[in-house]
Formats: sequence, structure tokens, C-alpha cells
Amino acid sequence: MHSVDRGPLGDDIDRFVDTVCSDLAGLSHKPPESHRPDAIIEAACVVAAALDADDRLSDDESWAYVRGIGMISEPAIVGTPAELRAGGVFTDKAGWVQSPSVLFDLLVRADARDGTDRSHRYHDLVLRLCRSAMAVDLVTTTAELDHIETFRHTMLTAFDASGVARPGHGRTPPIASDRAGAGSPAPKQPAPKQPASTSAATDKAVAPAATPELTLAPARTITELLAELDALIGLGSVKDEVARLTSLLQIQALRAERGLPTIEISHHLVFTGNPGTGKTTVGRLLSQIYRAVGVVSKGHLIETDRSMLVAGFVGQTATKTMAVLLSSLGGMLLIDEAYSLARGGADDFGREAIDTLVKFMEDNRDDIGIVAAGYPAEMQDFIDINPGLKSRFTRTINFADYTDVELVTIFTSLGEKNNYSPTDDAVAKLHALLAAQQRDRGFGNARFIRNVFEEAVGRQAQRLTALEDPTDEQLCTLIADDLPPVGALL
Repeated sequence: MHSVDRGPLGDDIDRFVDTVCSDLAGLSHKPPESHRPDAIIEAACVVAAALDADDRLSDDESWAYVRGIGMISEPAIVGTPAELRAGGVFTDKAGWVQSPSVLFDLLVRADARDGTDRSHRYHDLVLRLCRSAMAVDLVTTTAELDHIETFRHTMLTAFDASGVARPGHGRTPPIASDRAGAGSPAPKQPAPKQPASTSAATDKAVAPAATPELTLAPARTITELLAELDALIGLGSVKDEVARLTSLLQIQALRAERGLPTIEISHHLVFTGNPGTGKTTVGRLLSQIYRAVGVVSKGHLIETDRSMLVAGFVGQTATKTMAVLLSSLGGMLLIDEAYSLARGGADDFGREAIDTLVKFMEDNRDDIGIVAAGYPAEMQDFIDINPGLKSRFTRTINFADYTDVELVTIFTSLGEKNNYSPTDDAVAKLHALLAAQQRDRGFGNARFIRNVFEEAVGRQAQRLTALEDPTDEQLCTLIADDLPPVGALL
């Protein structure tokens, strides 16, 4: 049906148009072709907005628009890049993504009514079309990545406002049915088994460890993984950074599919922030995103630290470090408190671990991602200590401390998952407990809240032992006295 070569955008435009026509036909009970003009106009708006995102229209982008959109428009759009610019075809089009289109709004409302997922298909295909337009040029700008995020959040906001489950969370039940589970985050996958560490004090001979057998989580789509990321409490700037990196990798993958030159993007990152701010959780999701994009082959996460990398005798550290690196090949390695590798001075074996790490990153750059995590100032010192680290760890994501409101939300979320509900007095006491905590870099954030929750459950159990036959409500309710005293050390 679409035999004419319509350039780099043709296939994605046709896929989008055909799907939209089919979905509209299902609503209108008219032939799909009757909706084709509206679907083409929608595709034209998407592409024009994407090409206008960075206010730098190249000749290649203009020709891609003429071949992809112009050849199927009525009337046809023709002209040279200079003529298109002069005619204002792309002028002030980027703002189109800031509010839902009429067509998208129609699909979302229909899904809310019928419990269908037509708007989910629109979401996935329209974002691919947007990235496809940005893949025409070699360099993807920050403005273009921001444009994709704006577009994505516009659609997610519309899903939420209409009561439609976000893409990645499954199909929305019809309005008449029970919808209590809509929008719940996908279950977290267990972390892969880690290689056993050996104490440096008792290390007499460190042989290469066998790579542990991995039970890989089932492969998931980018949409599903970003949905789980979005469902995490707080972490707004972290989510945006990960989503932008994901889009950048997807755009480069599209160029590779088309046989076009690509830019090498470092897959290694620095995570800075205090304990309990979600670095491991995000690292695990990012490793699976890398797998979905094709950056790595397995997508597992291995966590490690100095004790698992550095041995106590000359020549053993390289072997020990290599064993951990090999276990993470095909996935992601997260090195907690990575700066501790450089703290022992010139004669410390940690420098040997760093040298082994740098060489492995170079030799296996196509099938591994490494995250160096720790406090901000110390992490900068760590990166500066070795030119090989500085050239590879080019992207830093900062994990801010949670606010009191976010920490209370984490507490109530833990309760929901474990069938506990705090009373209003318990929540008020939790706020007071948080206000009394010293928020230095030793504060545990989500770990602190988990400790509070576990102690509350224990204290509740102890309180209920005095009752001969507690009710279900009593068993599931946490009261203020169940929480530890304000100012208590946890």
C-alpha cells in the first residue's frame, strides 16, 4: 500500500496513520480511509512540532518532512527547505505538544468509557514518530529531549485526568467496574544473586570467581519501565534525567536502524545523594531500560563496594575486581561509595581496582553500564583522580533527600502493601518524628522510614497481645503509640 520511498519518516508516519485510522473506525463504525485526512494532519503536527523543538531546522529535516508528510497530504506539500522556512511551515509549532490534541482527547475519553487502550497505542506510536523526526539529524539537542518529555507528560496528565490507566499499567477497566487497582506500579523484580565477598583480612588467595548464574527478569518495554519509574514517590528531577537519557538512546538506536552515523554515548553514570534516596531502585530500572534499548544484553544489576573489589595482598585486587566485573557483564554494576577506592593513597590496592575498572569499561563498552554512587563532593574527587574515569563518567544524576510529605507517603505506601493503615494521630506523630530528625548526610531517608514502619508493626503486635481476640480492623490499624517516641534513635 505504501510502496513509494518516503524517506526516513515514511514508515513511522504510515504506522501511526494506519493505527489511528483503524482505532477511529472502531469508534465511528465508518471505513478507516474516511479518517485518513485527520490522521495525516495529526502526524503532520507531531512532526512539525518535533522539527521546531530546537529552533534549528536543517535541510535534511525539511526534505524528510516533504517526503514523509508532503507526499500524502491533500493538497501535497512541496518546496525546497528555503521555501518551507519562508512559508513558516515550522514556525511556532513546538508548542503543539503542551496540550492534548482533539484527536488524542477523543481516544482517551473513549478508553475511559469503554475500558479500551486505543490511547495507549497512540501514546507509543506518537512518541516513536516524535523521536524518529529528531533522529533525522545526527545531534540531538537538550531542547529536543525536553520537547519529548513535555509531550509525554502532557499525555500522562490527560490519562490521569480522565481516569485512564497510564500506558505500561495495562488496560483501563470500564467506568462501571471496580477500578481500585488501576495505575498500580509494576511489581519489582528481585535483584540478581551477587558474588560472595571475601574479607580482606582473611584473603590468602583470591581465585577468579565463577560468574553467578543469573535469573533474568522477563524483558519489558520502555513504556512499562518508564511507567514504573514514574510511579516511584518523589525523585522528580531523577525521573526526568532518566527519561531524557532513554530518549537519547532510542533516537540513536533509530539512526542505527536506518544505517546512519551515530554518536557514541557513554553508558556510565554518577549517582550522587544521601543513603536511602532511591539510587539502587533507579539503577535496577535503568539496567532494564538499557536492555530494552539494546545497550546491554541481559539487563541485570549487580551491587558492589570496596570490600568486594579490593583484596589484602599485592596482585589479588585485579583478580577480585575482574570477577565482579564479569558477573555484571551484560547488565549494570553499581559501585556504592565508589570514592573509597581512591582514599588509601598511592600505595593502596584501591588504585589497582580503579585501573582494572577503567580498562574493563573500555574493552566492554558495548555491553555494560557502570554507576558510581556516593556523596556529591567525594564523588567529584573520585572522578578527578583518573583521566579514564573523567572521560567515561560524563553524566551525573543527583538524588535529593525526600521531603517530609514524600516520606510520609512512603510510610503509608508501605502500609498499603502490607495491609496496615495509620490513623490521623499516627500520621501527625510521624510528621513530628521527622521534624525532630537531624537531616545531615547520615539521615537514611526511605531506609529511616522503613525502620520506623517495621518498629511500628512490632510495637503494634506487642500492644495487641493484651487483647484476647483483636478484630481485623485492630490488626490492620497503626495508632500513634505504635510509632517510636519522637527523638528516638533508629
